[in-house]
Amino acid sequence: MFNIKEVYNQTSNSCKYNINYHMVFCPKYRKKILFDEIKQDLETIFKSVCSSHNWDIITMEIMPEHIHIFISAHPKHSPMDIVKNLKGVSARLIFKSYPKFQKKEYWGGHLWSSGYYVGTAGVVTAEAIRKYIDANSSNH
Repeated sequence: MFNIKEVYNQTSNSCKYNINYHMVFCPKYRKKILFDEIKQDLETIFKSVCSSHNWDIITMEIMPEHIHIFISAHPKHSPMDIVKNLKGVSARLIFKSYPKFQKKEYWGGHLWSSGYYVGTAGVVTAEAIRKYIDANSSNH
């Protein structure tokens, strides 16, 4: 596991935000294939995809049968779009680099299972937000 950035508030032209997604996804059939060169290539691919979209990788762990990636992204990017980009680009590049791997391991040319997990995290807890809203709503 490696850490790239700390969680922090970010600013764009139109807003300030602190939106962080914990995403988990697995290779098709949950095969234990994400190690050695493929693991290194995936790290490079994910860093490149995130950089090109201005998404910050907070931390990432590539395990043999699944990936955890913690990303900060502007609110205009949906979690589904982030996952689709990460999975799509990485599958295309991995199959291009390892053509025998595609034919042997995966039918239909799919590296990743169709599902994924996404959770959100920020600096402020849900309870703190609830208390803030409750305290300020009684003043109006």
